[in-house]
Amino acid sequence: MRTEVTIRDIMSINPVMISKKASVMDAAREMKGDGVGSIIIVDNGKPVGIVTESDILRKVVAEGKYPSKISVEEIMSCPPVTISPEAKIEEAIKIMGANKIRRLPVVENEKLVGMVTQRDLLQISPMLLDVVRELASITGSGENSYRKRVFLHGKCEGCGMLSDRLVEVDGRLLCESCTESYK
Repeated sequence: MRTEVTIRDIMSINPVMISKKASVMDAAREMKGDGVGSIIIVDNGKPVGIVTESDILRKVVAEGKYPSKISVEEIMSCPPVTISPEAKIEEAIKIMGANKIRRLPVVENEKLVGMVTQRDLLQISPMLLDVVRELASITGSGENSYRKRVFLHGKCEGCGMLSDRLVEVDGRLLCESCTESYK
């Protein structure tokens, strides 16, 4: 009987992907249509890069370039940092933290099979928090010391502003300002 949660258990299957020759406009439309913040760039079915909303904003819009005339290959981050579907959750958290990324394409036998995001990881966070609380009670470090060290990147569910210092408060991701006003 398997007892550990793996990336396969929480990943999204059928991630949004597009050819490396597609335009940024096509990628943005795909992302909008599927309601996602990133798109995997593939070449013959193999992931070769990733484009995020931030890439489009910083590398195209802010530079005054035309999205229909720029290929995703020109702005993609490559090679993509990937993970195996059999990897443990802890490994995904470490990889995301070390690379300061929020999304990991899941690759098996060099083929894209899924995507795991910080949000996917947060959905199982209550289980992780239980483990941390138990560990804190054993080591005597206290739950509050753990909470002070965990920050996530993303959109605050209180004010809607982007922040790289989100914390989970009663199941919601809040920035420091909203966390203070929530108390």
